[in-house]
Amino acid sequence: MKRSDIKEVYDLLEKAYIEMDEPSVTKISKQTKRDPFRVLVSCLISLRTKDEVTLASSERLFAKADNPADMLKLSNEEIEKLIYPAGFYKTKAKTILNICQILINEYNSKVPDDIDTLVTLKGVGRKTANLVIVEGYGEPAVCVDTHVHRIFNRLGYVKTKTPEKTETELRKHLPKKYWIRINEILVAYGREICRPVSPRCSACGLDSFCDKNGVTSRR
Repeated sequence: MKRSDIKEVYDLLEKAYIEMDEPSVTKISKQTKRDPFRVLVSCLISLRTKDEVTLASSERLFAKADNPADMLKLSNEEIEKLIYPAGFYKTKAKTILNICQILINEYNSKVPDDIDTLVTLKGVGRKTANLVIVEGYGEPAVCVDTHVHRIFNRLGYVKTKTPEKTETELRKHLPKKYWIRINEILVAYGREICRPVSPRCSACGLDSFCDKNGVTSRR
């Protein structure tokens, strides 16, 4: 696609997204009126975990503790049970408790609102940090997960090998007005239409714009 087509492509994505299920972290953000702490924790739970599991696990955990102080009242084993069957639930339970202690000790129980500080927290990468800024603070940031990386490369908007490189290129070229919504839209679009294997090109409104880079089979 031509980069000059981005407005038309984005508008088509927005229109398609109306009929799709929101990502779990977006749902948590809306349920909590953008609570950065619960967004952060749900992001941590979501790593390598199915969306429906993330939502259920997060809601069970937040019913018991929805702030760093209350979270530290729970044992590691209690958190494990609450977030199970999230992937790597044992490691995630430890990470959550460790971050809660740091937030209390160093940040007055507040989740930092800048990416450079967020990534200093053990277990928080750039994807999570960007998503906290977007969903927790409602500020523009470029959150690149596997869906965003795959779809922008398939379209031909970027030509990158890693999500980190994709983030760099999108920060250069993607108009800032699209930053807040693009991740949630493409997560849903990547699950339902532009799938990793055999994407549903026949049902895709972007078909005429898409370079289909890397697509070997499609429906």
